[in-house]
Amino acid sequence: MSKSAEQYLDAAGVQSALNRVLRPLVRLAIKCGVTFPTFVDLLRQIYVNVAEHEFTLPDKPQTDSRVSLLTGVHRKEVSRLRGAGAPVRVIPDSVSRTSAIVARWLADPLFTDAKGAPLPLPRMAETGEASFAGLVESVTRDLRPRAVLDDWLDRKLVETDEEDRIVLMEAAMAPRDDGEVRLYYFARNLQDHAAAAVANILADKPPFIERAVHYDGLSEELARSLEAYSRKVVMETLLHLNKHANQAVKSDPGGTSRWNCGVYILTADGASFAGEESPKPAGGDA
Repeated sequence: MSKSAEQYLDAAGVQSALNRVLRPLVRLAIKCGVTFPTFVDLLRQIYVNVAEHEFTLPDKPQTDSRVSLLTGVHRKEVSRLRGAGAPVRVIPDSVSRTSAIVARWLADPLFTDAKGAPLPLPRMAETGEASFAGLVESVTRDLRPRAVLDDWLDRKLVETDEEDRIVLMEAAMAPRDDGEVRLYYFARNLQDHAAAAVANILADKPPFIERAVHYDGLSEELARSLEAYSRKVVMETLLHLNKHANQAVKSDPGGTSRWNCGVYILTADGASFAGEESPKPAGGDA
C-alpha cells in the first residue's frame, strides 16, 4: 500500500465498507445452507492463505508466527492450515466448450449477418459455407458437432426453425439451467470485479476502470425504463468487444495473461436491502 493510500484507509473504515460488501454474500450463504461456523472456517483458511503467499518479506521465509501476527489466527491453527495453496481455478467443461463456440458464433463474420447478429445455421453445408458443424469444428476437433447440437437443444441454448436451421437463443449468452455454470461465472466475475476495485483503492493512480452511473430516489417506472435501456446498450457494447477480441486472438501468439471486461446492472427498492441508506434524489458517475 502506498503512503498516500495509508492516509485515507484505516481499519474502521475498511470494516464499515466490508460490512456492506459482505451482506449479499452472507444472504447467499444463508439461503444455500452455508452456516456461520462453515463460513468462519472458510474465512480463516483464506486469511492464512493470503497472508502466507501475498505478505512475505523480501529474502525472508514466511513463518507461522508472522502469519499469525498478520491475521490474528492462532499459531497452531496457522501451522495446520498453511500449505493448502490457493483455490484451483477450475473451468467446467460446459463453460469452456460452450463459451468458445458461442463467442465465435457472435463474432466471426462467416457466422453473423450484416448487422452482426448470429445467423441461423444449417446443420451441414458445403466447404466454405457457414454451418453449425463448421462452427463447432472451427473451435474444436475434439467434439462431434452432433453431440454438441444434441446437448444444446436439450439445454435450450439453441432451437431449430421452420427450415431446420440452428438458431442461437439468448440463454446461450447467460446460461441459467446449470448450477455449476452459474456459480463459476458468479465467482469469476465477482472476484475480478473485487480484484480491480481493491487494486484501485490501494493505488495512488487507479490502474483499472471501475465506474458506475447511479441515480437514487426514482419512481419504479423510471428505474425499469433505465434498466431496459442500459441492458440494450450493455449488450451492444459486449458484443462489439467480443467481436474485436475474437478477431484479435487469431493472430495472437498466446501467453499467460487474461482479460475480462464485465458490467452489472441493478435496480432495487432502497428499502429492499437491510442496512442500505435511505434513497435520496441524486445522480452521478462514481
